[in-house]
Amino acid sequence: MATTSKLPREKIGKSSPKLFSRIRTTLETVYHQNNVLRVHNLEEAYNLAKNSPGTIVSDLPVYRPEDMGLPADAKVLLFNDGAITGRQAQARRLINDENREEYAKILREAVYESRYRMLYHATCVIGLDESFTVKAHLLIPEGFENTLYSWMLNFQTMTDEIKAMYKDSKPFDEGDIILYSDPDYFVEGFDSGLSLFDREHNCAALLGMRYFGEHKKGSLTMAWSIASRQNFTACHGGLKRLTRSGKDPFVMGVFGLSGSGKSTITHAKHEGKYDITVLHDDAFIINNDDLSTVSMEPSYFDKVQDYPTKSSDNRFLLTMQNVGATRDEDGLIVPITEDIRNGNGRAVKSMFWTPDRKYAFKEKFNALFWIMKDDPLPPVLKVEDPTLASTFGATLATKRTSAEHGADPNKLAFSPYANPFRLYPLEQDFKRFKDLFENHGVDCYIINTGFFGEKKIPPKVTLSIVEKIADGTLALKPFGPYENLSYSPIEGYDPNFDDKTYHDNLTKRMQGRLDFIEAQKDEEVLPKEAHKALKNLIKSGERDKK
Repeated sequence: MATTSKLPREKIGKSSPKLFSRIRTTLETVYHQNNVLRVHNLEEAYNLAKNSPGTIVSDLPVYRPEDMGLPADAKVLLFNDGAITGRQAQARRLINDENREEYAKILREAVYESRYRMLYHATCVIGLDESFTVKAHLLIPEGFENTLYSWMLNFQTMTDEIKAMYKDSKPFDEGDIILYSDPDYFVEGFDSGLSLFDREHNCAALLGMRYFGEHKKGSLTMAWSIASRQNFTACHGGLKRLTRSGKDPFVMGVFGLSGSGKSTITHAKHEGKYDITVLHDDAFIINNDDLSTVSMEPSYFDKVQDYPTKSSDNRFLLTMQNVGATRDEDGLIVPITEDIRNGNGRAVKSMFWTPDRKYAFKEKFNALFWIMKDDPLPPVLKVEDPTLASTFGATLATKRTSAEHGADPNKLAFSPYANPFRLYPLEQDFKRFKDLFENHGVDCYIINTGFFGEKKIPPKVTLSIVEKIADGTLALKPFGPYENLSYSPIEGYDPNFDDKTYHDNLTKRMQGRLDFIEAQKDEEVLPKEAHKALKNLIKSGERDKK
């Protein structure tokens, strides 16, 4: 992995365009100012965050703190942002040839103002196996020590073990990831903040953005971009391995946005029927050469909506964001979860939340599940055609959640591959996923975790489906007249293709997918084969075929 340090002088400048560009050099230069303090480890970061104004030091002890490099008496820290408690996709701008000078000028002014404050510099790695790991840097001003601490917890700090792994890792012709953040600096015309990404040079700036999720996903999305350029499939999803005596391991990935059931499926114990190993529930990559998989992060950034204050899972908390606090009957400061204070309360949880956790699977990836909340769909569909399978991923339908600021929770929306953080053209993901189905024998399923008509599909139905697929016992039959689709007949969830209302609703939803991809422009345009696959599907389902 190429870095911006210790380069021969003849390599500095225009002879190394990946490392020295207008935007990247503007941001890297700030790291060398005399008001920058290097934060070397988690203990330093913890003490800074604990003493930062506005921090709530709860009475919840951190579980196994010394195993993570924290003080033995470390407590869960809570910090709240303000009005905005979710991601802001509308604030993101990608730097290109047309706007580079405009944004470079904005950045020069923003970093000029930084000289009046102490800045903290932390370094982590993203990607936890020698086959893929990249170094990431965060620079953030005094006053946001909690963001710095959570960022270091979310990713992997540079321990001696990690330094050795990084040294022996596969080299890529890429620069380190550089993230500059100043949550107090607002650009005129961007009252809710501005996030700038220079994807070609692995650097970004967050201006006027406090929410920790912007820092996490901002760093992660640049790592995903590097992975995609190196023939990995970038995945915003969960990955687990189910092992039963006498059978080959079953490695499965589930893809869905916050609130879709992705984490529930990933962390399900399956009543002890299998040995369960979790890679991660949010971010991983698939090697398109050998189908091995790599986790991008050691920790979990999870909603606290479904975890009451007394939940046993809360013992794995490390930090909390946008969550209330109170004193319990013993006078101890504890969090008020369940999104009572505001929507999208969040927490960083330690890797110990999962009993058997691995950072990489060498076994081949077996099956992929697109999680939809789309009421004409039965609990499970199998997609037989590779092009259609990837197209369904590009038109993944779901309901918006409080994780996205300003979203309408009742509106069905499409989120390609459940990854609204992608920086590169959509076609790149389409080809990567299609390759998995077409050339590597990965099976594709659609799981509906919402309602079938007006009937809720509970987790026990979903998990039963997953188990049957893992065991190879799922019964399938053709999905009515629709080509390349089959479903599993489950009592109470049988589609009635003779019912005009049902059929028309299903056709409408398929047409909605086609309308969505036909409306895409520029880098969101999909290949013609995707359009054709959906058109053929809709045509095959016509009621009055002659």
